[in-house]
Order: sequence, then C-alpha cells, then structure tokens
Amino acid sequence: MSQSETYLDRPWLKSYKLGPYKLDHTLEPYPKVPLTHILDQAAEKYPTQTALLFLERTIKYHQLKTQTDRLASALAKLGLEHGDRVCLFLPNCLEFILADWAILRCGGVVVPTSILRTDEGLIYEAHNTNSKIVICQERNLERIIGLKDQIGVECIIVSSDEGYDISPIENPLPVGVYEFRKLIDEGGSYPPEVKIDPDEDLSEISFTGGATGIPKGVMITHFNRMTSIMQGFPWVLKPLMRGFVGKASALLPIPIFHNYGHYIHLASAYVGLRVILIPDPRDIDLIVHSIVEYRPFIIPAVPTQYIRIADAKLSRMNALLMSGSAPLPAEVSEAINKKVGMPISEGYGLTETSTLTHYNVSAFSKITGFISKLKTGIGIPAPDTDCKLVDLTTGEEVPFGQEGEIVLRGPQIMKGYWPEPGSGLTPDGWLHTGDIGVMDEDGYFKVVDRTKDMVNVSGMKVYTTLVDEVLYRHSGVFMAATIGVPDMEVPGSERVMAVIQLKEEYRGQVTEEEIKAFCKEHLPSYSVPKYIEFREEMPLTVTEKVFKKALRDEILQRIKVKGQIT
Repeated sequence: MSQSETYLDRPWLKSYKLGPYKLDHTLEPYPKVPLTHILDQAAEKYPTQTALLFLERTIKYHQLKTQTDRLASALAKLGLEHGDRVCLFLPNCLEFILADWAILRCGGVVVPTSILRTDEGLIYEAHNTNSKIVICQERNLERIIGLKDQIGVECIIVSSDEGYDISPIENPLPVGVYEFRKLIDEGGSYPPEVKIDPDEDLSEISFTGGATGIPKGVMITHFNRMTSIMQGFPWVLKPLMRGFVGKASALLPIPIFHNYGHYIHLASAYVGLRVILIPDPRDIDLIVHSIVEYRPFIIPAVPTQYIRIADAKLSRMNALLMSGSAPLPAEVSEAINKKVGMPISEGYGLTETSTLTHYNVSAFSKITGFISKLKTGIGIPAPDTDCKLVDLTTGEEVPFGQEGEIVLRGPQIMKGYWPEPGSGLTPDGWLHTGDIGVMDEDGYFKVVDRTKDMVNVSGMKVYTTLVDEVLYRHSGVFMAATIGVPDMEVPGSERVMAVIQLKEEYRGQVTEEEIKAFCKEHLPSYSVPKYIEFREEMPLTVTEKVFKKALRDEILQRIKVKGQIT
C-alpha cells in the first residue's frame, strides 16, 4: 500500500472479488424510482414464486402485489396521503410486510417500532413522528386505544392475533378502529397514483440509539434504501445471480422493525427470493427447524442467535450465512463453520446507512468453490461508499493499519435525523459512526469497539470487543459482556469488568480466578478484568444484542446505593 495513498483512493477496490470473479467498482447511476417498483417487478417477473412462507402459510408474488394494492386503496380512503406517517406496532407477521408495501404505495412513511417498547417508548416514537395511523394486533388493541390521545393518531388498524388470513375479529370494534382483513377485502383493485420524489421523499423513519441514549428518528428516503439494496445481493452475488434469482429462499429470523430485518425483506423481493419469516426471533428451535427443513440459500442472523444455533444439530449445506448488528465472536463463527462447512460473513452498517455499508466478501467467496484467503471482520466497503478512519481527538485521518473512528459517506446515508434534513451529518455529508475500526493492507475493516464502550484504564485504552473475544474462547462461556466501571481507588480512571453467562453444564464449575487466569494468558495486564460477575441470564435489547448500557447503569446504581461494585 503506497504511503501517499489516502482513504479516498478506496484501496479496498483491489479486493472487489467474489472468489475468481471480479465485482463492479461502481453501480452508478442508481435508478431513481419508488421502492414499490421492487414489488411491481417481482410480481411481473416471478408471479408464481412464493414471496412469503409464514408458519406454513404462503403468499405468491402476484398475490402479494394484489393484496398490497387493495390495502393501499383502503388506506387512501381512510385519509392516508403523501408524506403521512404510519406506525407499525407489529411482530414478525404477514401483516407487517403487507402494510409496509401498502404504506409506500400511498406515498406514506413507515415508522416501524418494536412490540416490546414500553408505553413511554411507543408514545415517543409515534407521537414524535406525528403518526396518523397505528397498525397493531388484537392483543395490543386495548393498549393502543388507551394511548391514542397521547400518541395523537387519527385511527387504528387491527388484525386478529391468529392472522388476517386465518380468522376475522369477532368482537365489534370501537369507532375509529378498522379491521385489517376487512380493509383488504373491501379495498379497490387500483391503488392511489402518487408522485414520489425518490431523492427527497421518505420511505421510513426508524428510531435508533435507544440502547445508548435518547432514540433518534432516522430519515431514510426511497433513494437511500434502493441504493443500499443494489449495493447488497445484486452486487456481491452478481456472478451467481442466474442460479438463485427467482428460485432461492432467504430465512428472516430478525425483527422486521429493525433495519437489518427490514432490509432483508425488501432486498429479498428485489431478487425474487422466497422469504421464510420467523415470528419470534428468540425461537431458536423453529429457526433451526426451518434451516433443516427448507435449506435456505441466505441465512442472516445476529450474534446472539448464532451463539444459540452453534449448539444445534446442523449438517453441511451450501448457504450464505450472514451476521450483523454486533461483533460476532470468533469461537462462535468457527463452531458454525465446522458444522455446516460454510463461514459466516460479517457485515456492517447502521440504521443511518440504510443498513449495510461493508461486506466480508472473502467469506461469501466460499460459495463459488474457491477462496484465496478467508478474512475476518466486517469486510470491505460497498460500491460508491467512502470510508475513512479518523483520530478521536483531532479528527484527522489515521495512517492505514491504525485504529480510528469509522466515518462514512455514500448514496445510502440517511437524509438526517427527524425532522431536520442534514442533521447528524457533516456539511460535506460524512457520518461519524462512533465505532472504532482498523483497516488492513487489503482494505478489509475490523470493528474494534464502540467509542462509548471503550475503557480508560489509567490512560490505557481497552477495547471491550477484544476482551469479549477472549472470554468467548473459554469453553464454559455462553455469553459475555465487558464494560468499564469506575476505579474506586483512582478517581477519573476505570477498571474492566466482565459479566458472564456460563453454559449450563459449566454453571458452578467455573470460578472468577479461572476466568482471570485465562484472560492473563491472552491479554495485557491492564485489559484483564478486575471484576467478574456470573449471571443466569444476560440482559438483551429488543434486537437481541447484549445490553451493555443496562449492565453499566445497574453497576453504577449499585455503587451509588452500596458504595461498591460487587
């Protein structure tokens, strides 16, 4: 790598290879069309291909378009207009995907939120976006009605808990509440004709930051999302497209309200895949059963799911395994690889980037039958994406090979934080991620830590992700989270603390001293945890990530009340 080379020279372009095949260096110009163009094309090209498989119920692409159009017609009659926001308070279900497409067809904006949200969180997201409609299941109807005035919505749409396609709602509905199934049955065949400006019009407002601070609404335009989709499967798998487009399946075990899951559902439609939708992302038995039964070509998941899947009985398969949303422990990746014969490709992105900006193409290359060198980490930036690493203090670019904050720019980057365009970005369009990374000589990136998770031990930087990696190497560790806690002896400094959930067969067998001794073999002395705490279960976020902030807050409260950490 030349000493005069900078990040803007995109040194990763030399690694744009899928095995022996070269990948395009740019995808410009990107089409400027509404996202519903994806569904229209899928229904035209793959009308009889199953679009959705959900608990043995199926919807083909031509049926998905027809029902979407009828629901969009009904939404328009209810008063949904161009630019209006609709809050989807739904689990993974057919209704979520139908409503998603129908809202976009009306020119509306999707506000996806988790059914695990507290009342306060739901009010914040729906009210903050001035959502006009909330769509929910019958089990949550009373709750939404009770919050209706605080949210400020005009009407509520509800589906039966069993599913709109299985049973109608028996009880009469209050004024202002409409049944999902009835809207589709009575909706017209022709949806409203709405002119959409893909560059400016929002497709969704997704909230992020709830695990680390006050949630912020991320404004994603039709163009942002479309470019992100094209930078994904159609780019990285282009040499293989003929073999799987309109034929293969993708498992979707991730919450669709989360940007990762939302992306997979839209990107799968772009290439005509059958989406195998898992209702409960925590149902590992069903996830494993679906993998064994349906042999999906694409299997995206989050690290906590792979941690649980690693113990399952899986055989070898020709599939693309993807991990995102948090660093994947190397030990877990190796365990899965040994069972299925395929490496897990890590990806990287944020809600602010319309999902993925980096792909580990070396891991994807195994599907071609040829792989020159398997790389670890999040991979190389997507086409037309600028990425640089900068010093946390000076903001200047760090030399290649040194750690720095990951900063991104590209066509998939958000319009801004709701409601102000450009907010959260520098004047020239760069997004500071808050993640610390390093780039190797091939342009492959690795995330070292979150800036908020980095621990300062008497001036020495401890990257908690690296400590986590070591902890996962211990045979008894099931889940682990490293955090920084105040140094009770040195004001202003911190100490490293590890919170661990042991595998069931190791509970009561592993001691704090054993863990510390294990860490001393692999870490510098200042990185070795001073405190070890074992737990029966780890706190998880609504997207199944280990909730480090909750752990830190709990420890700080303990110090405040008891004056001690343990």
